[in-house]
Amino acid sequence: MTSVLDRAAAPSRLDDADLSLMLLIRAFELKLLDLYGRGLLNGTTHTCLGQEHVPVAMGPLLGPADHVFSNHRGHGHYLARFQDPEGLLAEIMGREGAVCGGVGGSQHIRRDRYLSTGVQGESLPVAAGVALHLKRAEPGGLACVYIGDGTFGEGAVYEALNIIALWRLPVLVVVENNGIAQSTPRGTHMAGTIGGRAAAFGIGHALVEGFDLAAIRGRLGPLVARVRQGTPLVAEFVTHRLGPHSKGDDTRTARELQEAREGDWLGRYRAAHRDQVDRLEHEARAWVDAVAEEVAARPPSRWTSS
Repeated sequence: MTSVLDRAAAPSRLDDADLSLMLLIRAFELKLLDLYGRGLLNGTTHTCLGQEHVPVAMGPLLGPADHVFSNHRGHGHYLARFQDPEGLLAEIMGREGAVCGGVGGSQHIRRDRYLSTGVQGESLPVAAGVALHLKRAEPGGLACVYIGDGTFGEGAVYEALNIIALWRLPVLVVVENNGIAQSTPRGTHMAGTIGGRAAAFGIGHALVEGFDLAAIRGRLGPLVARVRQGTPLVAEFVTHRLGPHSKGDDTRTARELQEAREGDWLGRYRAAHRDQVDRLEHEARAWVDAVAEEVAARPPSRWTSS
């Protein structure tokens, strides 16, 4: 099953709370690039610039008892789940108050039922195991896995999809399809479609375009409810990655980068609702600026195994 949402040229007005969260994620990612440029981050970082709307759209569809598996580009997933820029930035900067004592950094974070990892191919098999537990011990819960289109080049994905379909496990696969796997365009590494690959296992597929969050939730809500009953789903969001994979590893042409910027949800939304964006964007940036200043002044974090 494939459905398409929101091809409208003029974006519908977003709820203030949703837009604020999307802008918080955007401001956080831009601040990370600034801090990285000044040598203030520990290790590298991968931003989700251009993809902020995906985890915000999914937020109300997931409950605290659900498990979320994120990836190397997971700051937006974390912020949409916890709205905790202080703990996340402390983790990335290695400062007191860090979510994982500063040893996980940008990519490897565990909190409650949230786990991120830099190796996306491993998430689906782990999520299948967790979903089997949920099915047996906590019926109604689900495992949500965020992966990219490039992850479909990992063989473990197909072994996991086979088991997920065969055992009817409550797994929701959210694909952030930005059209490029690190530095390899999708057209040079993937035959067929993501929907076709889901169909090969008898797994449902929903194609989501645009960022009308209310419409997305209205369409995906009933499908997510079915996931909880053992009908797995692949929800594919068509999106754009505005930045490089990490820092300087972007092989896209100037034309391709321009197309990504033209497809950016924020630019399109600002053109239609400038007053709302200006008001909330200022608040988001001020919040993140204050967080960065306060976290940078903290002592280095200390990790203990207890």
